[in-house]
Amino acid sequence: MRGGKPIFELIRRAAWPALALIIVGTFAGHAIAGPNGVLAWGGYHRALKERRAELAQLEQQKAELRHHSALLDPRKADPDMADELVRKDLGLVRPDEVIVPLQ
Repeated sequence: MRGGKPIFELIRRAAWPALALIIVGTFAGHAIAGPNGVLAWGGYHRALKERRAELAQLEQQKAELRHHSALLDPRKADPDMADELVRKDLGLVRPDEVIVPLQ
């Protein structure tokens, strides 16, 4: 019986440090390989480049739409642009006419 008591004493004394190591190891593992860890940074940078390219494309589309809306301003509408849109959208094209887009 005396031989079993030191083993339980050793286990009891090592339990708290072992638990602390497991907790620290878990946090370290998540800090390195977790969804927001060090290894995920490469994916974040790649996604950031893709989003910046997408933003540049959307800014260009926004500028084009702003230009088109300026051409259709009722106070100073571009007659050619208005005529093109009316004919295209309303289908007011005769069979012998050809519509040439401005772009």
